[in-house]
Amino acid sequence: MSTTEPCVVTPEFLRELAQIVGTERLLDSKDELLVYECDGYVVEKSVPDVVVFVESAAEVSAVVKACVKYSVPFVPRGAGTSLAGGCLPVGGGVMISLTRMRQIVEINLRDRFAIVEPGVVNLNLSRALAGSGFHYAPDPSSQGACTIGGNVATNSGGPHTLKYGVTVNHVIGVEFVNTEGDIVRLGGPCGRQNDFDMTGLFVGSEGTFGVVTKVWVRITRNPAAYRTMLAIFDSVDDCSQAISNIIGAGIVPAALEMMDKGIVGALEEAFQFGFPLDAEAVLLIEVDGLEVAVDDEAQTITQLCTDTGAREVRLSQTDDERALLWKCRKQAFGAIGRLSPSYCTQDGVVPRTQLPQILKFIAEVSERHDIAVVNVFHAGDGNLHPILLFDERNAEQVQRVMKASDEILEKCIELGGSVTGEHGIGVEKISFMNRLFTETDLEVMEDVRKTFNPSGICSPGKLLPTAGACGMEHIERSHPGRKAAM
Repeated sequence: MSTTEPCVVTPEFLRELAQIVGTERLLDSKDELLVYECDGYVVEKSVPDVVVFVESAAEVSAVVKACVKYSVPFVPRGAGTSLAGGCLPVGGGVMISLTRMRQIVEINLRDRFAIVEPGVVNLNLSRALAGSGFHYAPDPSSQGACTIGGNVATNSGGPHTLKYGVTVNHVIGVEFVNTEGDIVRLGGPCGRQNDFDMTGLFVGSEGTFGVVTKVWVRITRNPAAYRTMLAIFDSVDDCSQAISNIIGAGIVPAALEMMDKGIVGALEEAFQFGFPLDAEAVLLIEVDGLEVAVDDEAQTITQLCTDTGAREVRLSQTDDERALLWKCRKQAFGAIGRLSPSYCTQDGVVPRTQLPQILKFIAEVSERHDIAVVNVFHAGDGNLHPILLFDERNAEQVQRVMKASDEILEKCIELGGSVTGEHGIGVEKISFMNRLFTETDLEVMEDVRKTFNPSGICSPGKLLPTAGACGMEHIERSHPGRKAAM
Protein backbone atom coordinates (compact mmCIF):
# COMPACT_ATOMS: atom_id res chain seq x y z
CA MET A 1 0.00 0.00 0.00
CA SER A 2 1.33 3.44 -0.87
CA THR A 3 1.05 5.99 1.95
CA THR A 4 0.27 8.62 -0.69
CA GLU A 5 -3.16 7.06 -1.25
CA PRO A 6 -6.05 8.26 0.90
CA CYS A 7 -7.42 5.80 3.43
CA VAL A 8 -10.90 4.53 2.48
CA VAL A 9 -12.88 2.65 5.12
CA THR A 10 -15.87 1.03 3.46
CA PRO A 11 -19.04 -0.40 5.05
CA GLU A 12 -17.92 -3.85 3.88
CA PHE A 13 -14.63 -3.45 5.74
CA LEU A 14 -16.40 -2.35 8.93
CA ARG A 15 -18.74 -5.35 8.72
CA GLU A 16 -15.74 -7.67 8.43
CA LEU A 17 -14.12 -6.09 11.50
CA ALA A 18 -17.40 -6.47 13.41
CA GLN A 19 -17.46 -10.17 12.52
CA ILE A 20 -14.00 -10.51 14.09
CA VAL A 21 -14.45 -8.61 17.37
CA GLY A 22 -18.18 -7.96 17.60
CA THR A 23 -19.92 -4.60 17.36
CA GLU A 24 -19.47 -3.98 21.10
CA ARG A 25 -15.67 -3.93 20.65
CA LEU A 26 -15.64 -1.62 17.65
CA LEU A 27 -15.87 2.19 17.68
CA ASP A 28 -16.56 4.23 14.57
CA SER A 29 -18.71 7.17 15.70
CA LYS A 30 -17.01 10.57 15.56
CA ASP A 31 -17.64 11.53 19.17
CA GLU A 32 -16.16 8.26 20.49
CA LEU A 33 -13.16 8.40 18.15
CA LEU A 34 -12.13 11.83 19.45
CA VAL A 35 -10.84 10.12 22.60
CA TYR A 36 -8.14 8.52 20.44
CA GLU A 37 -7.02 11.59 18.48
CA CYS A 38 -3.67 11.85 20.28
CA ASP A 39 -1.46 10.28 22.93
CA GLY A 40 0.46 12.16 25.62
CA TYR A 41 1.87 14.41 22.88
CA VAL A 42 -1.15 16.70 22.61
CA VAL A 43 0.32 19.10 20.04
CA GLU A 44 -0.52 16.84 17.09
CA LYS A 45 -3.86 15.14 16.57
CA SER A 46 -5.29 12.73 14.03
CA VAL A 47 -8.55 10.80 14.44
CA PRO A 48 -8.67 7.12 13.43
CA ASP A 49 -11.51 5.91 11.24
CA VAL A 50 -12.21 2.99 13.54
CA VAL A 51 -10.91 1.55 16.84
CA VAL A 52 -11.02 -2.19 17.50
CA PHE A 53 -10.47 -3.75 20.92
CA VAL A 54 -8.76 -7.08 20.45
CA GLU A 55 -8.48 -9.80 23.10
CA SER A 56 -6.17 -12.38 21.51
CA ALA A 57 -3.37 -12.84 19.02
CA ALA A 58 -5.83 -14.61 16.73
CA GLU A 59 -8.06 -11.53 16.67
CA VAL A 60 -5.08 -9.26 15.96
CA SER A 61 -4.12 -11.54 13.09
CA ALA A 62 -7.64 -11.46 11.65
CA VAL A 63 -7.87 -7.66 11.94
CA VAL A 64 -4.51 -7.17 10.22
CA LYS A 65 -5.50 -9.55 7.41
CA ALA A 66 -8.67 -7.54 6.90
CA CYS A 67 -6.64 -4.33 6.75
CA VAL A 68 -4.36 -5.87 4.13
CA LYS A 69 -7.35 -7.09 2.12
CA TYR A 70 -8.92 -3.60 2.01
CA SER A 71 -5.61 -1.65 1.89
CA VAL A 72 -6.35 0.18 5.15
CA PRO A 73 -3.40 1.27 7.36
CA PHE A 74 -3.38 0.26 11.01
CA VAL A 75 -1.58 1.35 14.17
CA PRO A 76 -1.33 -0.44 17.54
CA ARG A 77 -2.06 1.46 20.76
CA GLY A 78 -1.60 0.63 24.41
CA ALA A 79 -2.48 3.07 27.19
CA GLY A 80 -1.73 6.16 25.08
CA THR A 81 0.84 7.52 27.56
CA SER A 82 3.53 7.85 24.88
CA LEU A 83 4.91 11.35 24.49
CA ALA A 84 6.03 11.62 20.86
CA GLY A 85 2.92 10.74 18.87
CA GLY A 86 3.98 7.12 18.51
CA CYS A 87 0.42 5.81 18.36
CA LEU A 88 -0.98 8.69 16.32
CA PRO A 89 -3.09 7.28 13.45
CA VAL A 90 -1.48 9.40 10.72
CA GLY A 91 -3.86 9.55 7.76
CA GLY A 92 -6.60 7.69 9.65
CA GLY A 93 -7.21 3.98 9.32
CA VAL A 94 -7.63 1.35 12.04
CA MET A 95 -6.37 1.72 15.58
CA ILE A 96 -5.81 -1.67 17.23
CA SER A 97 -6.28 -1.19 20.97
CA LEU A 98 -4.37 -3.77 23.02
CA THR A 99 -5.62 -2.75 26.47
CA ARG A 100 -7.85 -5.83 26.81
CA MET A 101 -4.89 -8.16 26.30
CA ARG A 102 -3.81 -7.81 29.92
CA GLN A 103 -3.12 -11.34 31.12
CA ILE A 104 0.06 -12.30 32.96
CA VAL A 105 0.38 -15.67 31.25
CA GLU A 106 3.18 -17.16 33.36
CA ILE A 107 5.60 -16.27 36.13
CA ASN A 108 8.61 -18.58 36.36
CA LEU A 109 10.65 -17.70 39.45
CA ARG A 110 13.09 -20.55 39.01
CA ASP A 111 14.17 -19.42 35.55
CA ARG A 112 13.50 -15.74 36.31
CA PHE A 113 11.16 -14.76 33.54
CA ALA A 114 7.52 -13.89 33.02
CA ILE A 115 5.26 -14.04 29.98
CA VAL A 116 2.79 -11.18 29.62
CA GLU A 117 0.32 -9.87 27.09
CA PRO A 118 1.01 -6.37 25.70
CA GLY A 119 -1.80 -4.66 27.61
CA VAL A 120 -0.40 -5.58 31.04
CA VAL A 121 0.21 -2.38 32.98
CA ASN A 122 3.89 -2.12 33.90
CA LEU A 123 3.31 -1.77 37.65
CA ASN A 124 0.87 -4.68 37.74
CA LEU A 125 3.65 -7.14 36.94
CA SER A 126 5.70 -6.04 39.95
CA ARG A 127 2.53 -6.13 42.06
CA ALA A 128 1.96 -9.72 40.93
CA LEU A 129 5.54 -10.48 41.99
CA ALA A 130 5.13 -8.90 45.46
CA GLY A 131 6.34 -11.25 48.18
CA SER A 132 8.26 -13.43 45.74
CA GLY A 133 11.59 -11.65 46.18
CA PHE A 134 11.53 -10.48 42.55
CA HIS A 135 10.35 -7.46 40.56
CA TYR A 136 10.29 -6.14 36.99
CA ALA A 137 13.07 -3.57 36.83
CA PRO A 138 12.09 -1.10 34.04
CA ASP A 139 9.98 1.55 35.79
CA PRO A 140 8.84 4.45 33.58
CA SER A 141 7.38 7.37 35.50
CA SER A 142 3.99 6.42 34.02
CA GLN A 143 4.35 2.82 35.19
CA GLY A 144 1.00 2.95 36.98
CA ALA A 145 -0.71 3.42 33.59
CA CYS A 146 1.66 2.52 30.73
CA THR A 147 1.65 -0.98 29.26
CA ILE A 148 4.52 -3.35 28.66
CA GLY A 149 3.63 -3.52 24.96
CA GLY A 150 4.04 0.25 24.76
CA ASN A 151 7.30 0.03 26.70
CA VAL A 152 8.56 -2.47 24.11
CA ALA A 153 7.56 -0.11 21.29
CA THR A 154 9.58 2.85 22.57
CA ASN A 155 12.24 0.98 24.58
CA SER A 156 11.13 2.87 27.68
CA GLY A 157 13.47 3.77 30.50
CA GLY A 158 12.74 5.11 33.95
CA PRO A 159 14.52 6.21 37.13
CA HIS A 160 16.04 2.83 37.99
CA THR A 161 17.37 2.11 34.51
CA LEU A 162 20.59 3.96 35.37
CA LYS A 163 21.74 0.76 37.10
CA TYR A 164 19.42 -1.89 35.68
CA GLY A 165 19.06 -0.89 32.03
CA VAL A 166 16.13 0.03 29.78
CA THR A 167 13.36 -2.21 28.44
CA VAL A 168 15.50 -3.92 25.80
CA ASN A 169 17.80 -5.24 28.55
CA HIS A 170 14.85 -7.09 30.10
CA VAL A 171 12.98 -8.44 27.06
CA ILE A 172 14.08 -11.91 25.96
CA GLY A 173 11.36 -12.64 23.43
CA VAL A 174 8.34 -11.24 21.63
CA GLU A 175 5.41 -12.68 19.74
CA PHE A 176 3.90 -10.33 17.17
CA VAL A 177 1.56 -10.21 14.21
CA ASN A 178 3.43 -9.12 11.10
CA THR A 179 2.08 -6.94 8.33
CA GLU A 180 0.67 -9.95 6.49
CA GLY A 181 -1.30 -11.10 9.53
CA ASP A 182 0.99 -14.00 10.44
CA ILE A 183 1.88 -14.68 14.09
CA VAL A 184 5.67 -14.64 14.48
CA ARG A 185 7.91 -15.31 17.48
CA LEU A 186 11.39 -13.93 18.15
CA GLY A 187 13.42 -15.29 21.06
CA GLY A 188 11.77 -16.73 24.16
CA PRO A 189 12.71 -18.15 27.57
CA CYS A 190 16.15 -19.17 26.33
CA GLY A 191 16.81 -15.82 24.66
CA ARG A 192 17.69 -15.47 21.02
CA GLN A 193 17.64 -18.56 18.88
CA ASN A 194 20.31 -17.57 16.35
CA ASP A 195 23.33 -15.29 16.01
CA PHE A 196 21.21 -12.20 15.34
CA ASP A 197 19.50 -10.30 18.15
CA MET A 198 16.16 -9.96 16.36
CA THR A 199 14.35 -9.33 19.65
CA GLY A 200 16.66 -6.41 20.39
CA LEU A 201 16.01 -5.08 16.89
CA PHE A 202 12.26 -5.28 17.40
CA VAL A 203 12.27 -3.47 20.77
CA GLY A 204 12.16 0.26 20.07
CA SER A 205 10.74 -0.08 16.55
CA GLU A 206 7.74 2.01 17.68
CA GLY A 207 5.05 -0.26 16.30
CA THR A 208 6.36 -0.07 12.72
CA PHE A 209 7.37 -3.77 12.50
CA GLY A 210 4.07 -5.29 13.60
CA VAL A 211 1.70 -5.65 16.55
CA VAL A 212 3.06 -7.21 19.75
CA THR A 213 0.83 -9.93 21.21
CA LYS A 214 3.09 -11.49 23.87
CA VAL A 215 6.33 -10.57 25.65
CA TRP A 216 8.87 -12.68 27.55
CA VAL A 217 10.58 -10.50 30.17
CA ARG A 218 13.35 -11.04 32.69
CA ILE A 219 12.47 -10.57 36.33
CA THR A 220 15.06 -9.27 38.78
CA ARG A 221 15.78 -10.29 42.35
CA ASN A 222 15.00 -7.59 44.90
CA PRO A 223 18.07 -5.96 46.46
CA ALA A 224 18.77 -6.74 50.10
CA ALA A 225 18.75 -3.08 51.14
CA TYR A 226 18.00 0.45 49.94
CA ARG A 227 19.16 3.88 50.96
CA THR A 228 17.12 6.73 49.51
CA MET A 229 18.29 10.33 49.87
CA LEU A 230 17.12 13.81 48.95
CA ALA A 231 19.88 16.37 48.41
CA ILE A 232 18.80 20.01 48.45
CA PHE A 233 20.66 22.67 46.47
CA ASP A 234 20.46 26.46 46.19
CA SER A 235 22.02 26.30 42.72
CA VAL A 236 21.15 24.24 39.64
CA ASP A 237 24.84 24.34 38.65
CA ASP A 238 25.88 22.84 41.99
CA CYS A 239 23.25 20.12 41.65
CA SER A 240 24.46 19.29 38.14
CA GLN A 241 28.07 19.14 39.31
CA ALA A 242 27.13 16.81 42.15
CA ILE A 243 25.71 14.36 39.61
CA SER A 244 29.03 14.25 37.75
CA ASN A 245 30.96 13.91 41.00
CA ILE A 246 28.88 10.93 42.16
CA ILE A 247 29.38 9.03 38.90
CA GLY A 248 33.02 10.16 38.76
CA ALA A 249 33.59 8.57 42.17
CA GLY A 250 32.75 5.18 40.66
CA ILE A 251 29.32 4.90 42.28
CA VAL A 252 26.42 3.82 40.08
CA PRO A 253 23.24 4.58 42.02
CA ALA A 254 20.07 2.65 41.31
CA ALA A 255 18.52 6.04 40.55
CA LEU A 256 19.69 9.64 40.28
CA GLU A 257 16.84 12.04 39.55
CA MET A 258 16.87 15.84 39.42
CA MET A 259 13.89 18.18 39.92
CA ASP A 260 14.01 21.97 39.71
CA LYS A 261 12.21 24.63 41.72
CA GLY A 262 9.17 24.80 39.46
CA ILE A 263 8.29 21.11 39.65
CA VAL A 264 9.14 20.91 43.36
CA GLY A 265 6.52 23.57 44.10
CA ALA A 266 3.83 21.65 42.21
CA LEU A 267 4.78 18.40 43.96
CA GLU A 268 4.71 19.98 47.40
CA GLU A 269 1.27 21.41 46.74
CA ALA A 270 0.06 17.99 45.60
CA PHE A 271 1.68 15.68 48.18
CA GLN A 272 2.91 17.81 51.14
CA PHE A 273 6.10 15.78 51.39
CA GLY A 274 8.06 18.61 52.96
CA PHE A 275 10.05 19.74 49.95
CA PRO A 276 11.83 23.07 50.55
CA LEU A 277 10.07 25.60 48.32
CA ASP A 278 13.04 27.97 48.25
CA ALA A 279 15.48 25.39 46.86
CA GLU A 280 16.56 25.81 43.23
CA ALA A 281 16.96 22.06 42.70
CA VAL A 282 16.69 18.75 44.53
CA LEU A 283 18.40 15.47 43.74
CA LEU A 284 16.67 12.17 44.49
CA ILE A 285 19.32 9.48 44.95
CA GLU A 286 18.90 5.80 45.66
CA VAL A 287 21.54 3.13 46.15
CA ASP A 288 20.75 -0.53 46.63
CA GLY A 289 22.59 -3.79 47.20
CA LEU A 290 24.02 -5.55 50.23
CA GLU A 291 23.37 -3.93 53.59
CA VAL A 292 27.07 -3.55 54.32
CA ALA A 293 27.69 -1.74 51.00
CA VAL A 294 24.78 0.70 50.83
CA ASP A 295 25.67 2.50 54.05
CA ASP A 296 29.16 3.26 52.76
CA GLU A 297 27.81 4.45 49.41
CA ALA A 298 25.19 6.64 51.09
CA GLN A 299 27.83 8.25 53.31
CA THR A 300 30.12 8.89 50.33
CA ILE A 301 27.27 10.42 48.30
CA THR A 302 26.23 12.61 51.22
CA GLN A 303 29.77 13.93 51.50
CA LEU A 304 30.06 14.51 47.75
CA CYS A 305 26.80 16.47 47.68
CA THR A 306 27.80 18.53 50.72
CA ASP A 307 31.19 19.31 49.19
CA THR A 308 29.43 20.43 45.99
CA GLY A 309 27.16 22.89 47.77
CA ALA A 310 24.17 20.90 49.04
CA ARG A 311 22.71 22.68 52.03
CA GLU A 312 21.09 19.48 53.30
CA VAL A 313 20.98 15.78 52.49
CA ARG A 314 17.99 13.91 53.92
CA LEU A 315 17.97 10.14 54.33
CA SER A 316 14.59 8.38 54.23
CA GLN A 317 14.06 6.73 57.60
CA THR A 318 11.17 4.39 56.84
CA ASP A 319 9.76 2.37 53.97
CA ASP A 320 6.69 4.62 53.97
CA GLU A 321 8.84 7.74 53.65
CA ARG A 322 10.77 6.18 50.76
CA ALA A 323 7.52 5.15 49.07
CA LEU A 324 6.10 8.68 49.39
CA LEU A 325 9.26 10.19 47.95
CA TRP A 326 9.08 7.89 44.94
CA LYS A 327 5.37 8.58 44.60
CA CYS A 328 6.22 12.27 44.30
CA ARG A 329 8.77 11.57 41.58
CA LYS A 330 6.62 9.12 39.64
CA GLN A 331 3.58 11.42 39.71
CA ALA A 332 5.50 14.58 38.87
CA PHE A 333 3.89 14.84 35.45
CA GLY A 334 0.42 14.60 36.97
CA ALA A 335 1.25 17.48 39.30
CA ILE A 336 1.98 19.70 36.30
CA GLY A 337 -1.75 20.16 35.85
CA ARG A 338 -1.50 22.57 38.77
CA LEU A 339 0.85 24.74 36.72
CA SER A 340 -0.60 24.76 33.21
CA PRO A 341 -3.55 23.46 31.15
CA SER A 342 -1.16 21.87 28.61
CA TYR A 343 2.46 20.81 28.49
CA CYS A 344 4.99 19.35 26.07
CA THR A 345 7.71 17.08 27.44
CA GLN A 346 11.00 16.79 25.59
CA ASP A 347 13.33 13.82 25.80
CA GLY A 348 16.81 14.97 24.84
CA VAL A 349 20.02 13.32 25.99
CA VAL A 350 23.43 14.90 26.67
CA PRO A 351 26.64 13.59 28.25
CA ARG A 352 26.42 14.04 32.02
CA THR A 353 29.27 16.55 31.95
CA GLN A 354 27.14 18.80 29.71
CA LEU A 355 24.18 19.02 32.12
CA PRO A 356 25.09 22.50 33.45
CA GLN A 357 25.40 23.83 29.88
CA ILE A 358 22.11 22.39 28.63
CA LEU A 359 20.19 23.54 31.72
CA LYS A 360 21.51 27.08 31.26
CA PHE A 361 20.47 26.93 27.61
CA ILE A 362 16.98 25.71 28.51
CA ALA A 363 16.61 28.69 30.86
CA GLU A 364 17.69 31.04 28.04
CA VAL A 365 15.20 29.45 25.62
CA SER A 366 12.44 29.77 28.21
CA GLU A 367 13.11 33.49 28.56
CA ARG A 368 13.59 34.13 24.83
CA HIS A 369 10.31 32.49 23.82
CA ASP A 370 8.38 33.53 26.93
CA ILE A 371 7.51 29.89 27.67
CA ALA A 372 7.70 28.60 31.24
CA VAL A 373 9.83 25.45 31.53
CA VAL A 374 10.21 23.11 34.50
CA ASN A 375 12.65 20.22 34.68
CA VAL A 376 12.41 16.72 36.11
CA PHE A 377 14.69 14.13 34.59
CA HIS A 378 16.94 11.09 34.76
CA ALA A 379 20.09 13.01 35.59
CA GLY A 380 22.29 9.96 36.06
CA ASP A 381 22.28 9.11 32.35
CA GLY A 382 21.81 12.63 31.01
CA ASN A 383 18.24 11.99 29.87
CA LEU A 384 16.51 15.38 30.05
CA HIS A 385 12.78 16.00 30.35
CA PRO A 386 12.28 19.77 30.08
CA ILE A 387 8.53 20.36 30.36
CA LEU A 388 7.24 23.34 28.38
CA LEU A 389 4.05 24.83 29.80
CA PHE A 390 1.41 26.38 27.53
CA ASP A 391 -2.25 26.48 26.54
CA GLU A 392 -2.93 24.37 23.44
CA ARG A 393 -5.99 26.53 22.69
CA ASN A 394 -3.61 29.39 21.88
CA ALA A 395 -2.11 28.75 18.41
CA GLU A 396 0.60 31.38 18.86
CA GLN A 397 1.74 29.73 22.10
CA VAL A 398 1.86 26.36 20.36
CA GLN A 399 4.18 27.74 17.68
CA ARG A 400 6.47 29.25 20.34
CA VAL A 401 6.56 25.92 22.17
CA MET A 402 7.56 24.08 18.99
CA LYS A 403 10.33 26.59 18.23
CA ALA A 404 11.62 26.36 21.79
CA SER A 405 11.51 22.55 21.67
CA ASP A 406 13.45 22.47 18.41
CA GLU A 407 16.15 24.74 19.81
CA ILE A 408 16.55 22.57 22.91
CA LEU A 409 16.86 19.38 20.87
CA GLU A 410 19.27 21.02 18.43
CA LYS A 411 21.44 21.98 21.39
CA CYS A 412 21.38 18.40 22.66
CA ILE A 413 22.78 17.26 19.32
CA GLU A 414 25.39 20.04 19.37
CA LEU A 415 26.55 18.94 22.84
CA GLY A 416 27.12 15.39 21.64
CA GLY A 417 23.75 13.92 22.60
CA SER A 418 20.55 12.77 20.96
CA VAL A 419 16.91 13.87 20.65
CA THR A 420 15.40 10.90 22.47
CA GLY A 421 16.35 8.70 25.36
CA GLU A 422 13.13 6.76 25.92
CA HIS A 423 10.11 8.49 24.34
CA GLY A 424 10.99 7.54 20.78
CA ILE A 425 10.81 9.54 17.55
CA GLY A 426 7.13 9.04 16.74
CA VAL A 427 5.85 11.89 14.59
CA GLU A 428 7.31 14.60 16.80
CA LYS A 429 11.00 14.21 15.98
CA ILE A 430 11.08 12.90 12.40
CA SER A 431 12.59 16.16 11.21
CA PHE A 432 15.65 15.55 13.41
CA MET A 433 16.56 12.19 11.94
CA ASN A 434 18.48 13.74 9.03
CA ARG A 435 20.43 15.80 11.53
CA LEU A 436 21.34 12.81 13.67
CA PHE A 437 22.08 10.29 10.92
CA THR A 438 23.66 10.22 7.49
CA GLU A 439 21.72 9.45 4.35
CA THR A 440 23.32 6.00 4.29
CA ASP A 441 22.29 5.36 7.90
CA LEU A 442 18.69 6.22 7.08
CA GLU A 443 18.70 4.06 3.96
CA VAL A 444 19.83 1.07 6.02
CA MET A 445 17.11 1.75 8.61
CA GLU A 446 14.53 1.99 5.86
CA ASP A 447 15.73 -1.32 4.36
CA VAL A 448 15.34 -2.99 7.76
CA ARG A 449 11.85 -1.60 8.19
CA LYS A 450 10.84 -2.75 4.70
CA THR A 451 11.92 -6.26 5.67
CA PHE A 452 9.27 -6.27 8.40
CA ASN A 453 6.80 -3.82 6.85
CA PRO A 454 7.26 -3.87 3.04
CA SER A 455 3.89 -2.32 2.23
CA GLY A 456 4.15 0.50 4.79
CA ILE A 457 0.65 -0.37 5.99
CA CYS A 458 1.70 -0.65 9.65
CA SER A 459 2.07 2.66 11.56
CA PRO A 460 2.72 4.89 8.50
CA GLY A 461 4.23 8.32 8.99
CA LYS A 462 6.41 7.36 11.97
CA LEU A 463 10.03 7.21 12.98
CA LEU A 464 11.83 7.77 9.64
CA PRO A 465 11.69 10.77 7.26
CA THR A 466 11.10 8.23 4.48
CA ALA A 467 7.75 7.38 6.08
CA GLY A 468 5.79 8.39 2.99
CA ALA A 469 3.96 11.42 1.69
CA CYS A 470 1.02 11.25 4.09
CA GLY A 471 3.39 11.35 7.06
CA MET A 472 5.40 14.26 5.70
CA GLU A 473 2.27 16.21 4.78
CA HIS A 474 0.96 15.71 8.31
CA ILE A 475 4.17 17.15 9.79
CA GLU A 476 4.11 20.12 7.44
CA ARG A 477 0.49 20.92 8.35
CA SER A 478 1.21 20.66 12.07
CA HIS A 479 4.54 22.50 12.06
CA PRO A 480 5.09 24.75 9.03
CA GLY A 481 8.76 24.98 8.19
CA ARG A 482 9.85 21.67 9.71
CA LYS A 483 9.63 19.84 6.39
CA ALA A 484 12.12 22.20 4.79
CA ALA A 485 14.62 21.44 7.53
CA MET A 486 14.80 17.75 6.66
